[in-house]
Amino acid sequence: MLRFKSLGSGSAGNGTVVEAQRGPHTTRLLVDCGFGQKQLEQRLAQAGLQPAQIDAIFITHEHGDHVGCAPQWALKHRIPVWMSHGTHAAIGLPDFDGLLHIARDTVAIDLGGLELTPFTVPHDAREPLQLRCRNGDTQLGILTDLGHATPHVLEHLMGCQALLLECNHDVDLLAASRYPPFLKQRVGGMYGHLANHAAAEIAQALALGGLRRIMAAHLSEQNNRPELALAALAEASACADITLGVASAAHGTEWLAV
Repeated sequence: MLRFKSLGSGSAGNGTVVEAQRGPHTTRLLVDCGFGQKQLEQRLAQAGLQPAQIDAIFITHEHGDHVGCAPQWALKHRIPVWMSHGTHAAIGLPDFDGLLHIARDTVAIDLGGLELTPFTVPHDAREPLQLRCRNGDTQLGILTDLGHATPHVLEHLMGCQALLLECNHDVDLLAASRYPPFLKQRVGGMYGHLANHAAAEIAQALALGGLRRIMAAHLSEQNNRPELALAALAEASACADITLGVASAAHGTEWLAV
């Protein structure tokens, strides 16, 4: 069994728990720690979890809304952490006291009942990675920070039954926003964040490969609306029976089976 829960997804903070069960053993992974320690523990408690129940942490990249309290929290609770060399360098090479493991593009990570495959993405970070999570034949894709989908990205998401997918902005809302020109260019650029139509193209490319659920994530509070993201995804995935939803910044999602 594989299930997941976003603890919150947006520019103020991101975190997702992935839970795999194989026989009597349960493995829980926290993907990103983009909150303060107290808030992270509160959000875990709302998910019915305590820090001691988290077996590993994976940090996708160094931006504050993703790395958050990871060094301090991992050390406090003695939880192993995976991240790329580039991410570790970008956050100042902190000492994880033996808890740090280096993640590499396409090199699988075995966490017992949960297998992770990191893959590189085009984003304005040092060495960003996103994830495919597998438990047996069941697969979840996590794709929350990138400017566009490369063939490499699509290859590693093909066959996923569920996808947490960035739908950061609506192109027209971003253009009309009060963001300064340099920020509009960054967000909407090839190494920024996915627009609704770009996310929809990913959904369309994966729709006939067994995808059954898409949760829109990392929506901009200023430059997007849940109904716009859902409309774009619905149109793109109309050829398949796919359940759609939105991960909110405040509450994330409920627990969702893959």
